[in-house]
Amino acid sequence: MQKRSSGNTQGIDVSRYQGTIDWAKVKASGMTFVFIKATEGQTYTDPNFQKNVSGALAAGMLVGTYHFFRATTTDGAKAEAAHYATTLQKVGGAKALQLPPVMDYENNPGNLSKAQINTVAKAFLTELQRLTGVKPIIYTGNSFAGYFDTSLSSYDLWIARYSNTRVPDDQTAWKRWTFWQYTDSGKVNGISGNVDMNEFQGSAAELKARYAIATPKPPEPSEPTNPTNPTNPTEPPKGGEPMTAEEKAAFDALKSQVDKLQARQQMEVPVWAKAAVDAALAYDTKNPLFSIDSGASYDFYRFITVMYRRGLFKK
Repeated sequence: MQKRSSGNTQGIDVSRYQGTIDWAKVKASGMTFVFIKATEGQTYTDPNFQKNVSGALAAGMLVGTYHFFRATTTDGAKAEAAHYATTLQKVGGAKALQLPPVMDYENNPGNLSKAQINTVAKAFLTELQRLTGVKPIIYTGNSFAGYFDTSLSSYDLWIARYSNTRVPDDQTAWKRWTFWQYTDSGKVNGISGNVDMNEFQGSAAELKARYAIATPKPPEPSEPTNPTNPTNPTEPPKGGEPMTAEEKAAFDALKSQVDKLQARQQMEVPVWAKAAVDAALAYDTKNPLFSIDSGASYDFYRFITVMYRRGLFKK
């Protein structure tokens, strides 16, 4: 496979073992991306998962997650995919992140044959893509990668080989790596102790472009409408001004839509939605459109952001 390049962008992967992380320092040290452990098997969730995702996003990093795979049957693989996908909903789902979800398949505790390994891997990958809408990545070691056949070649490869001189070996399924985990003893500001170091096969801009599908532009939601003119969007009443009956009906219709979105699974305000949320809350402090004391759903933040971009919260 190919060598590392001085122009390639750098990143890390973390789990609870890295403890409390100062993400601003990690970003300032030159790290562009991070893969964060989410789940393992059918029931385990990393206790630092949500905190790490929130902190990394706030620092402006490109964020992905990974699942440590243990299944030995197709039913078990599908159950693990469901557990992973459900856990991702706690941070807004796979599409709320910049990098795809990852299947970390690196050992064979069930002593499966090569054919069985490929069967359970494909069951997990297919089910995870069905549940999340995002095509996953495969992480594995240099030796274990030899178990995978060409039916998995379409998945991007994140390979582990700890060496400063030897590149990962060519494999049946892959001749190039997309990410290379080249050491497990890296040192990065903001993290106490060792951390895995990774390199993407191109620049930060190329990394963003490659996985842009993981974070599509939010679709235009249904617009709040004037009951007497349903084809035209109606601005909320200006802050401090008394509402007419027509304005109040439009405001109530908008608030009803917001309440429905906000009632879904809740998360903290993502970085990309902060300006929109702040503008909406400041628009009319006497008649606030919503409260986010307990967070809100991803769809809620997306809706508010679209409304903000359309200028509905300008005074």
